[in-house]
Amino acid sequence: MNNYIKKSYFFISLIGIITIFSACSEQSEKKAPPKRLAEVGTYKVTQQEVTLQQKLSGRTVIALNSEIRPQIGGIIERRLFKEGSFVKKGDVLYKVVSSSYEATYNQAKASYENVLANVKAAKLKDERYEELLKINGVSKQEYEDAHVAYLQALASVAEKKAAMQSAKIDLEHTQIKSPISGHIGVSSVTEGALVTAQQTTALASVKSLDPIYVDFTQSSVQMLNLRKLLKQKDMKKGNTTVSLKLEDGSIYENKGELKLQELSVDESTGSVTLRAQFPNPKNILLPGMYVNVILNEAVNSKAILVPQQGITFNSKGNATAMVVNKNNEVEKRDVVTQRTIDDFWLIKEGFKVGDHLIVEGLNKIRVGDKVKDIDVSSKFKFDNSKID
Repeated sequence: MNNYIKKSYFFISLIGIITIFSACSEQSEKKAPPKRLAEVGTYKVTQQEVTLQQKLSGRTVIALNSEIRPQIGGIIERRLFKEGSFVKKGDVLYKVVSSSYEATYNQAKASYENVLANVKAAKLKDERYEELLKINGVSKQEYEDAHVAYLQALASVAEKKAAMQSAKIDLEHTQIKSPISGHIGVSSVTEGALVTAQQTTALASVKSLDPIYVDFTQSSVQMLNLRKLLKQKDMKKGNTTVSLKLEDGSIYENKGELKLQELSVDESTGSVTLRAQFPNPKNILLPGMYVNVILNEAVNSKAILVPQQGITFNSKGNATAMVVNKNNEVEKRDVVTQRTIDDFWLIKEGFKVGDHLIVEGLNKIRVGDKVKDIDVSSKFKFDNSKID
């Protein structure tokens, strides 16, 4: 009987101990703090107007290049410019000995003035004979002879006037002037040299650097891609304004304008030549410089741009992203990218306005995790005027 009591007492004590430990465990579980959610920085997806640019290689070309040649023959009397200097349109560059041309002009002028006097006399006689004919003071034949003499005198005036003007032009051409403003190069002749009208060798060359052309090429594939791009919804054609990136990576301070595009494709290169014109008041652009031309090829009025750090690519080259859904859970999203613009990806498919793209904290989350969403969109500002 005593053994039975002892055993009963043991089991009751054991049950009490188990009950106490169980109660303590439940109380401990209730007091344990909840698991802390991982914090992630997100970018809120929006739509905006974006200018799509294309960068093409080109070279600068002189817009105006005038080769100076004489229009009359003679001996160079003086050279009136400094080689390598800037000359203005109309500046006298060379003087040809003019004495013979002055004599020819003076002779032509005297002949002209002489026929003017003859015309005056012939006109008076014609008018007088016309009045005399009315009263039969002269015969009709005499009047007609006087009238013909007057007409011949008029014709002679036109002839002598033309000869005088021609002589004057030749005299003016003894001063060889610059037809354009620009920098003049080396002179091929010196004082005392004999020159001839329209000779093949230029006396000098004047080059104008303001404005200056930039010739560049665009492949036929790029042209076709642009046409496809412009057929997309919310896409419109860009303007004709172009920018330049120089060899040192800097952006040229003046904007240019697209002037022309060839209508045929070069069979050897498969490309089309385009030309833009740029103001060059400081002569920063020199002929033959290699430059990159930046074209505003199209404008997407409803573009979706997201920071590059929020997009990853798998081994197959497919783009993926992590987003926070409405339940604050991490969700993996397949996306299609078009191109990079500054520090952003232009998205073709995969996002809609209002999506929360995870851009910070990607290394501490997995798909399906609940997270704390912190908006960091203000850290990422897109400057549509910035040129890459």
